[in-house]
Amino acid sequence: MLQLSRWLIISVLLLLSTLVLSFAVNASSSGWQQAKHIRAELLSEYGTVTPGQQFAILLHFQPDPGWHTYWQNPGDSGLPTSINWQLPQGVQAGAIQWPTPQAFVIPPLVNYGFAGQTLLLTDVTIPTDYPADSLTIKADVDWLVCEEICIPADASFELTLAVASNSELGVSQQPLFNQARSSLPVKTGITGDYAISGGAFSAELMEPLPQPPVAFFVAGTELVDHAAAQQLVPQASGLLLQQAINTYFSNAPQQVEVVLVDAEGKGYSVSLQHRSQPAEPDSSTEILVTGGTLKQSSLWLILVMAAGGGLILNLMPCVFPVLSLKALSIAGNSQQRRQQRRDAIFYSAGVVLSFLALAGLLIALRAAGNAIGWGFQLQSPLLVGLLAYLLLALGLSLSGLVQFGLGLMNAGGELTAKSGGKGSFFTGVLAVVVASPCTAPFMGTALGYAVTQSPQVALLVFAALGLGMALPFLLLAYIPALARLLPKPGAWMETLKQLLAWPLYLSAVWLVWVFGRQTGIDAVALLLVGMVALAAALWLWGRVQLGAGWFNRLAMLVLMLLALVTLWQVASQPVSDGNIDQQSERQHWQSWSPEKLAELQQQGKPVLVNMTADWCITCLVNERVALNTERSKAALKDYNVSYLKGDWTRRDGDITAYLQQYQRDGVPLYVLYWPGQPPQVLPQILTPDTLRQTFESLSQQ
Repeated sequence: MLQLSRWLIISVLLLLSTLVLSFAVNASSSGWQQAKHIRAELLSEYGTVTPGQQFAILLHFQPDPGWHTYWQNPGDSGLPTSINWQLPQGVQAGAIQWPTPQAFVIPPLVNYGFAGQTLLLTDVTIPTDYPADSLTIKADVDWLVCEEICIPADASFELTLAVASNSELGVSQQPLFNQARSSLPVKTGITGDYAISGGAFSAELMEPLPQPPVAFFVAGTELVDHAAAQQLVPQASGLLLQQAINTYFSNAPQQVEVVLVDAEGKGYSVSLQHRSQPAEPDSSTEILVTGGTLKQSSLWLILVMAAGGGLILNLMPCVFPVLSLKALSIAGNSQQRRQQRRDAIFYSAGVVLSFLALAGLLIALRAAGNAIGWGFQLQSPLLVGLLAYLLLALGLSLSGLVQFGLGLMNAGGELTAKSGGKGSFFTGVLAVVVASPCTAPFMGTALGYAVTQSPQVALLVFAALGLGMALPFLLLAYIPALARLLPKPGAWMETLKQLLAWPLYLSAVWLVWVFGRQTGIDAVALLLVGMVALAAALWLWGRVQLGAGWFNRLAMLVLMLLALVTLWQVASQPVSDGNIDQQSERQHWQSWSPEKLAELQQQGKPVLVNMTADWCITCLVNERVALNTERSKAALKDYNVSYLKGDWTRRDGDITAYLQQYQRDGVPLYVLYWPGQPPQVLPQILTPDTLRQTFESLSQQ
């Protein structure tokens, strides 16, 4: 009996010690509390703590599959989790340390939060003079858990920890705390600032991140439009971030946290200071293109690209007809090397100075607040009509109808048609004026770089464009081996002269078409009346040159005045709202607008944006070859891609701002938005298979 009693006493003591030990092990956990579609517990990293110690507390959420809680900035809807601590005197709790969030797209809303297990860390600090031998931590927690519906909930948690001279780590809880810390965005220490300007949040980081980011989350609420497209433009010294501001934006906080996420989902935290001016991109802009990226980190590379673009401009259909004037001059002087060189220098001077003049005008207008870009002069119907008149007049001159003298065309036709330095110079001027609608390969990148730089650098880039365009004539004049390839003058030149009139007539037709897209079919009819009057005036001028009397002179002046007045009146008319010939094309594209693009992105659809203009020859060729074909229409349909077209034929501030987002100052610009991928800028020259190949590649990622 005595032995049995001893056995019972030992068993009871063992049981009690086991219970005590079990309590000690589990004292670092409050235990689970169940709510609808989620359960939660509060954990301490240490079971025993010491005075003066700082340790971590963890709020552990486990929602049902498909349900989520919210980040500190919940986005368009939702509420962040909040913790109200009740702590003994002197004990302090820090702010919640938020993990890297994810986006939840519920069109038309975008929210930020956490799906699956969520671990929210908070640091608790015990004062060095804490007197008690235990520490009781209480927390009242409020949260919102959502799927298609949202359910608010709250719970109260309590932890009691022993206080001793030595702390003891809760070993069983350590994996959760390690996981919580690994989910936090990395504190990079990178500095930066941001501004609100032009309806956009614009931030500039001073250093590059370890990995290129693909998205960012702004912690400040009601600061950005969460559903708007994000722009992340790498810089030589960091990164440029842009996103439209929130509809409910009222004021900018002095400091805001931004979390950037790379392709692997790793987050990086950056603290930004508010400033009054928006960030400007720098010389290292990285342009994302199909198949890779292009970094503009060196000025010399940009100058080479600019010169290459200027060289290719000579082959563009909007420039080549004008160069026929210069070709005649070179052919006529093929045996007079000194005169060839002089003409080449004057022609080059006309080209380069015209580029510099356009650059100066562009810089001046931008400084005055005008949003314009390359080719802006052909956004004026009046100038388009004048150029059509001029090319018609030059064509008639080449056809032998009239020889320009010292009359009203002295500032235009004679200056380009006559031989000598003056004619060469103004041929260069005219070539640049009509070249502006063409954005040759490499030229768009160079122009986009130029307009983001100082005026001195911008002028240097435009000068390189001019030198590239003038280079063929300089080479012909200064390299005898090339000059000897030119044929000797002869009777063939008169035939060639008349043949070269026809490209000028075709260029005039193209300008009339551009004019019609800007003003409407009625205005085109009146412009054609003016061109007929101009042709009649030039015919009478030719008769005057052959000795006709005063009546021909008077009739010529009346017809010339009629042509100019007609053009002035037509160009002053309001813009036509639409063109009937466009309706059949609208079956596979929609008109671009910032709102339409944002709406389609909110719906999670892939979107192709085409920024074009009727005066852009490259744009029109791409549409005929690669965008309006049955093959491309089928690709758009197969991959459910929405196709938006922005028309920059007449000045449009929204389109200009959009172009500048991608460091472009001219068209064409093709941008593809694919869900889950950063925007991709497609090549300026498209092939028939560009769209399908690009869609197929992205759909497999």
